Amino acid sequence: MPKIQVEVSARHCHLSQKDADTLFGKNYKFKVMKMVSQPGQFATVEDLVIKGSKSEFKIRIVGPLRQDTQIELAATDCYRLGIKSVIKVSGNVKGTPGAILIGPKGKITLNQGVIVAQRHLHVSPSEAKALKVNNGQVVSMKVKGSRGLIFNNVIVRSGPGHKKSFQIDTDEGNACGWVTGMTADLIK
Repeated sequence: MPKIQVEVSARHCHLSQKDADTLFGKNYKFKVMKMVSQPGQFATVEDLVIKGSKSEFKIRIVGPLRQDTQIELAATDCYRLGIKSVIKVSGNVKGTPGAILIGPKGKITLNQGVIVAQRHLHVSPSEAKALKVNNGQVVSMKVKGSRGLIFNNVIVRSGPGHKKSFQIDTDEGNACGWVTGMTADLIK
């Protein structure tokens, strides 16, 4: 079984066009800081502030713009902000808590959109076929090392625009002693 790269996805925000217009000005063009592992996606130079009932801090924006605004945090971030921690598959914001986002040109109050992203395995359709997994399937991933562990309840995310990687949040990365170059084994 091939080794799969483990990536830690730090706190970030995906913005809709409407919310980007409010926060940064109409049709603002975000500057690319760096490309991220999933094809066509990038971290922006710009950031914004997320505010909860207890505190606030800056978060990075990941582009391109999306249909709906979504903030992805670790459970520890949620606790620090005073926002209920709700685990969801990325893209599913129904029934999630909201927050206040503050940009250089304005602020918005979201009624929903804050999630702790369900750990997931990104694969293209050809990679899914080679690994014998299907979109939406639940698998486990084994990470070796001094803090090695098995991550259960990993959702397979397969489709055009996906590239093979196992994505976890910063809390999960700390739990397994994540280091650059770490790989995991797929367990079905």
